[in-house]
Amino acid sequence: MWQIEEPEDPRLSDYSNLTDAASARGNFFIVEGVIALNRLLGTAGGTKPGSVRSVLLTPNRAASLGSIVSACESLSIPVLVAPREVLSLVTGFDVHRGVLAAVNRAEDASVESVLLDAQRLVVLEAINDHENLGSIFRNAAALGIDGVLLDQRCSDPLYRRSIRVSLGHVLSTPWCRCAELSSSLPVLRRAGYRLVGLTPRVEAQVVGEAAEEGVLDAPVAFVLGAEGGGLTEETLQNCDALVRIPMSAGVDSLNVATSLAVVASFAAAAAAARSTEPN
Repeated sequence: MWQIEEPEDPRLSDYSNLTDAASARGNFFIVEGVIALNRLLGTAGGTKPGSVRSVLLTPNRAASLGSIVSACESLSIPVLVAPREVLSLVTGFDVHRGVLAAVNRAEDASVESVLLDAQRLVVLEAINDHENLGSIFRNAAALGIDGVLLDQRCSDPLYRRSIRVSLGHVLSTPWCRCAELSSSLPVLRRAGYRLVGLTPRVEAQVVGEAAEEGVLDAPVAFVLGAEGGGLTEETLQNCDALVRIPMSAGVDSLNVATSLAVVASFAAAAAAARSTEPN
């Protein structure tokens, strides 16, 4: 472990100005929090030599996280220890969790690698809220989604806040960027996936009925758009089925991550019920 006392120390340069979401970190990203760091160190990417540039801890965290420190040392990952006030000066915010890591980006995954053995996919159009994106990955991991495809207008899943909100599942869930959905959705259809768009439109089928009729059965790709505008008209037209969650009067729709959780839960319950039916 290296003890650091000055915010100007060059070893802290990876962690400077973390509040600016618009400033790309280039070939690396930042992980924040114990849960996300533990998940990182449990992945193949996290244990690959040289993939983690450094881990930065406050003194209290360094004293209480002996297993993480030992894991880092066994992987030859530099562990930097600096007072909380130094971390705040460098990063631009109060690092009350006291745990950060700088990680080299791996090569971008291909669509083919994400589709490999995947039965349930999520396809995202123009999701640019970092917390929504992190919540989508967390819900996807919890509810049996095998991979996530993002169009070019989605924000970066490896932004610090997205990783934290996902509880690190961005680091372990297969995902990739894809081309415009107008060309990507037909590729998924040819690969055997039913394309199910989530929308509040009244003409869409109610999710419970869709689940009962097998519309949500695998192989399936759930297609979601940003809050407010939702899916574009072209994307809606490209879907094989449209599904909605019934709302009480005066409420248009749920948060996009919550909508995924509801639909994926219906899909999982229907699949479980069918698996127990006698032949």
